[in-house]
Amino acid sequence: MTSLIFYTKPVGLNKSEHKYLKIVPQSDDFGFASKTNSVILAGVEFTEAAKDFPIVFAEAGGNIVPVALLGLRNEQNLFVNDDGSWAGRYIPAFIRRYPFILSETTEPGQRMVCIDEGFSGFSQDNGEALFADGEPTPILQQSIDFLEEYQKQYMRTELFVQRLRDNDLLMSLNAKVDMADGQQFSLTGLLIVDEKKLLALDDDKALELFKSGELAWLYCHLMSMGNMTELVNKMANLSSTTAS
Repeated sequence: MTSLIFYTKPVGLNKSEHKYLKIVPQSDDFGFASKTNSVILAGVEFTEAAKDFPIVFAEAGGNIVPVALLGLRNEQNLFVNDDGSWAGRYIPAFIRRYPFILSETTEPGQRMVCIDEGFSGFSQDNGEALFADGEPTPILQQSIDFLEEYQKQYMRTELFVQRLRDNDLLMSLNAKVDMADGQQFSLTGLLIVDEKKLLALDDDKALELFKSGELAWLYCHLMSMGNMTELVNKMANLSSTTAS
């Protein structure tokens, strides 16, 4: 999984090259995410995401990141309907930021705004302009502000995960899924918080988690695992519909 999984033609946004570019917002079309079975979550999202998805931890680019499970098979997103609409209450920020993204530059600590030129909502003729007199329009500035806040929360989440690793609070998730039609498969390569180790933490470390607000994130994660059954049911319903 990478940060560019939806982007077919990512390029740096340039006020000269893209001065006439316009965007037609497609807030109800998530077809671009229909083959993505998990996306990275920021810790601040756990409260809402836990109502819909199992939240687990996975390796991505050598790091461990929290992710929302959207499907149980490769290239399967059970939260995108055939018409592209979203079949859930919460839409992860990872998805909502599309077709914009922040990308690293050669300068340390510097990032640039990129877009997916393959996004069907971009046009030279229709929609709202991204630039006016060489400056970002309100719709572009809103997207930039969202990207910057997302990046800030992602960095906070990295510190949170490092704290989990430092305290040896993560363990492998070994789960076997049994389908009603007799099919069976295993979930591998995922991590969850070891609640026994969490409860055994020294008081000072537990207090640190509490005061940072991250203890609430942990329990949202643990409670979210109850959504695994609902995910299996969604997949079973999809299989039965396809078969009929």
